[in-house]
Amino acid sequence: MRNYDYTKKWEELLTPQIVGYLTTIHEYKGEQRLIASRHADVLHDLVEVARIQSTESSNKIEGIYTSDERLRKIVLDKTMPRSRNEREIAGYRDVLNTIHENFDHIPIRTTFILQLHRDLYKFENGRVGGAFKSVDNIIEEKNVEGVSSIRFQPVAAWETSASVDKLCEAYYDVINKTNADPLLIIPMFILDFLCIHPFRDGNGRMSRLLTLLLLYQSEYMVGRYISIEKLIEKTKGSYYEALQDSSRLWHEEENDYAPFVAYLLGVIAAAYREFFERTRLIEEKATAKPDRVAEAIKEQIGTITKSEIMQKVPGVSQTTIQRTLTELTKQGRIKKIGNGRYTKYTWNWENEQ
Repeated sequence: MRNYDYTKKWEELLTPQIVGYLTTIHEYKGEQRLIASRHADVLHDLVEVARIQSTESSNKIEGIYTSDERLRKIVLDKTMPRSRNEREIAGYRDVLNTIHENFDHIPIRTTFILQLHRDLYKFENGRVGGAFKSVDNIIEEKNVEGVSSIRFQPVAAWETSASVDKLCEAYYDVINKTNADPLLIIPMFILDFLCIHPFRDGNGRMSRLLTLLLLYQSEYMVGRYISIEKLIEKTKGSYYEALQDSSRLWHEEENDYAPFVAYLLGVIAAAYREFFERTRLIEEKATAKPDRVAEAIKEQIGTITKSEIMQKVPGVSQTTIQRTLTELTKQGRIKKIGNGRYTKYTWNWENEQ
């Protein structure tokens, strides 16, 4: 059986290109945390869009489609799936939601990987999900003439369960016993998972779900707001090329992880760049919202209540309004009259003189 020990292998990956990705992503991680904490109330739309795109793209890579309208309804849980494709899409949706909501409580263990795979096929009849392959499988590719050939021979069915056990143990060993950067170990784990190819079906989608799970557990949360799966789909050619390069001589334990690690780190860095591009607009709008609240009070003859302010500045959250009212009061720009539900505000014109 293959040795999945990562404790030394990760050191071979510290090339200038990969170290550059690590440095960039570490910087992005800190900046994202600040933005997410400041604007948690307005990032909801990004989360919803990412969920839809992730579900669509991860399934599309495997040739699983439905219409845009049906996809949105399924992801938002507003309809029941009607076809096999839609049942698999609904299963992906549920596992993605499980990871979003419970990532801190899902150990990287064989039992839990099987449970996630079971839920991936929860809408299917029969025992498709939740069990490792019972017969050997192969990874094929077709040339331009449509002729199939074996690209990779995964681990045999009889040693699959033990291989996944060893893989999970190796992950925890290197994370807990060395100073290896999780960003190096996660792609190595995913590559080995794909080379084991433990399931009859769903290996690619499971690998992408596990990628999110491992990133979240290491506090790299960009996949919550930007679909990593969509970025992989858009660069599918490079994805398969990196996967092929890094799986060559895998059974002989002489494979080079660097191509796949560099590819996945590039995807993660691209996700962060897209996050900052999208939130730049949110930041600009968020900066302008307090000014809109101030103008609503300034233009009001007499006093105005918070509920009246909400009506005058649609699109500004109650949290932002309250924060602005508190700040304007501290600055002396407005006067607060009364308390509780009867609180009113008026512009402090004396302060303008």
